[in-house]
Amino acid sequence: MEKNKSFEQLLTELEQIVKDLEAKDIQLETAIKKYQQGIELAKLSYKMLDEAQALIVQNADKDNE
Repeated sequence: MEKNKSFEQLLTELEQIVKDLEAKDIQLETAIKKYQQGIELAKLSYKMLDEAQALIVQNADKDNE
C-alpha cells in the first residue's frame, strides 16, 4: 500500500472498500482482505489528520507569540 497518497485518495479508496464490503455476493476471504486494507487506509488517514492538526496548532502558537 502506497504511503504517498493524498488524504483525498485514501478516502476514495476507503469509500470503494465500503461499497465492496456491502456487496451481497462478496466472498469471506475477499471481505477479510478488504477489511484489513480498510483498516490500514483508516490508520494512514488518521495519521495524516493528526499531522495536519499538529501543524495547525504549531502555526497558531507562532502567530500568538
